[in-house]
Amino acid sequence: QNRETLDPGLSLIKTLCPAGDHVEYRGNPVHVRGYVDRFLFNPAQMEMPVGRLSGGEQSRLLIAKLMLRPANVLVLDEPTNDLDIATLEVLRNCLAEFPGAVLLVSHDRYFLHEVANRILAFGPPGSSAAGQIVAFASLEQWEDWHAALEWETPPPRGEAAAAKREGAEKKKKLSYLEQREFDGMEAKIHEAEAKAAALRAELESPANASQAALLLELSEKVAAAEGEVESLYRRWAELEAKA
Repeated sequence: QNRETLDPGLSLIKTLCPAGDHVEYRGNPVHVRGYVDRFLFNPAQMEMPVGRLSGGEQSRLLIAKLMLRPANVLVLDEPTNDLDIATLEVLRNCLAEFPGAVLLVSHDRYFLHEVANRILAFGPPGSSAAGQIVAFASLEQWEDWHAALEWETPPPRGEAAAAKREGAEKKKKLSYLEQREFDGMEAKIHEAEAKAAALRAELESPANASQAALLLELSEKVAAAEGEVESLYRRWAELEAKA
């Protein structure tokens, strides 16, 4: 997402505001630190060189720069590619608040459902709408139309074609956002389990046996950590069933 355009030696603040301490956002002066808060940066990162930011943080910085540009129209080609979940949420919120028009090309149906209020689609090859560009008021309308066109297309002959059709019917139904969440779920569960185990060990440590206030605090933290593990396992099962 054009991260190479960022100067790795420049601080986060100076990247957005080379001079002074205010940026112009939609015609109004906004303190740069307050503006940066909207993009999930913490105060310790304000003076940090851009080169030390993670890939997701650099993507959020690029979105922050983009939103400062005076524009009535945004043209975005597959903007969700290579974005982490936090950055996807930032992008979604920014597009929802953008006062102008957004022309967005994406294969991410979940993201389109969240941000688009009008869909333009090409008719599938081999269908009665092939070569046409058709407008829809929602993604659901497009899905119904697309499914109807698939049924009107004569099924190919032969066992190979039947297998192809069966495979298409069984294709994954996870959105890009959900797939990214699913891919990282196992590591997230391991991390949550390790945290819960560490807290439990601290709770059961003989060194803390006489500290009532600390034991109460640790008990609450253990319960919360174990609840988080259970929640992650439930979410993992939901995503696995959908995939």
